[in-house]
Amino acid sequence: MTRLITIDPITRLEGHGKISIFLDEGGAVEKAVFQVPELRGFEAFAIGRPAEEMPQITSRICGVCPTAHHLAGTKAVDDLYGVTPPPAAVAIRELVNAAFFVEDHALHFYFLGGPDFVMGPAALAATRNILGVVGAVGDEVAGKVIDMRRRVREIITLCAGKPIHPVLGLPGGVAKAIPRRERERIAQVSRDAVEFSQFTLDLFTKVVLDNKTYLELATSNTYYHETYYMGLVDEHNRVNVYDGDVRVVDPEGNERVKFKPRDYATYIGEHVEEWTYIKFPYLREPGWKGFVGGLQSGVYRVAPLARLNAAEGMATPLAQAEYEKMYKTFGGKPIHHTLANHWARLIEMLYCAERMVELVGQPELTDPNIRNTEFAVPKEGVGIVEAPRGTLIHHYETDPRGVMTGCNLIVATLGNSAAICMSIEQAAKKLITGGQADPGLLNMVEMAFRAYDPCLSCATHALPGKMPLKVEILSADYQLINTFERS
Repeated sequence: MTRLITIDPITRLEGHGKISIFLDEGGAVEKAVFQVPELRGFEAFAIGRPAEEMPQITSRICGVCPTAHHLAGTKAVDDLYGVTPPPAAVAIRELVNAAFFVEDHALHFYFLGGPDFVMGPAALAATRNILGVVGAVGDEVAGKVIDMRRRVREIITLCAGKPIHPVLGLPGGVAKAIPRRERERIAQVSRDAVEFSQFTLDLFTKVVLDNKTYLELATSNTYYHETYYMGLVDEHNRVNVYDGDVRVVDPEGNERVKFKPRDYATYIGEHVEEWTYIKFPYLREPGWKGFVGGLQSGVYRVAPLARLNAAEGMATPLAQAEYEKMYKTFGGKPIHHTLANHWARLIEMLYCAERMVELVGQPELTDPNIRNTEFAVPKEGVGIVEAPRGTLIHHYETDPRGVMTGCNLIVATLGNSAAICMSIEQAAKKLITGGQADPGLLNMVEMAFRAYDPCLSCATHALPGKMPLKVEILSADYQLINTFERS
């Protein structure tokens, strides 16, 4: 008789989800299903709103990634109105995004992903959390983490008005100039953020890379998929988390395509399944082939490791050195080992801290010319930025008055949604044998999604913008017995 193991709720992520693992009579995993039962309907209730409100509306999609949504929305209305923001506005926006990356990546390492390594994958659940990490690394380290995140958030508040649901973005610019007297304050925090990022990478080296067991786990085929990879790059194909072209490389590391944000729909399709509210974006060429990897599958990945795989290097020197070290450790590009996301995330944190230092040194950062209002008649606009969790796409359509008539959001986690399903099933099949699944093993199954740092609350939606409750009753051999549905 088929046995079902359920992990509900899954833990240490943004949002809610569950994992159902089906075992055969011999105790081997037949399949594992990752389901997201929650819903957000932002695409539907954006209709009828003035387009210039969208950066504010979409920042409410998620309290974890409000900055990324705000900036993607701001860039979309720039494109919608055909307006180019002045250099000062671009510098301020990029500074805010870089600061947000530093703060958010630190959050994931120390609070969400780190406990699996600092405490150990099989540690008691009561200690496998931030409190356990504090006990293991000491109060001084904990104080350093809290202080750095606080100070970076203060810079976001200074530039963006609020650390959550920022208010800086306007079509053609920003709402507030940065006073010259604040430059040194921002510079000091930026320099300290570089030092903090290096400290965190040193800690990662001692805890993970110098631990033979952890390194073998990270380089094993338990967490391994060969997929395509996507990320924004600059004119030299280096990582850029605010602007640039979208570059896609294949599982062998060769460039498959590079396109402008406005052309995203030519290359990206969106697949849906009946058993979850999350969508599954894929590359139109080679197309959707199901939850499989390889050259013939359209499944792609986003987020830190994908961005580094899709690029040809980092744009700052310290991050570039770490980039080279990572690829040397894993034997070259691209890296298909999912747990390498944790290392890539810290390399990005260092890059963004270095980028903050560069931006604060640019004279245009404090230029009072912060907005261009030479607008064209609106019709359609696309804005893309990198969120900590991956490539974030906002696409707006309006009538000539600028009132929203269409909205499509491919949020960051969606780019990984198919791969997350694949990773969970792969880990379950590798780890669970003979019907044995203790809490430590189940946590290692959860590590398959945790490396992506998913945000499920903003990655879900359904047409026509409301949740149709659907309950399916299955037999032991997965045959549908009955369905109850609220239309």
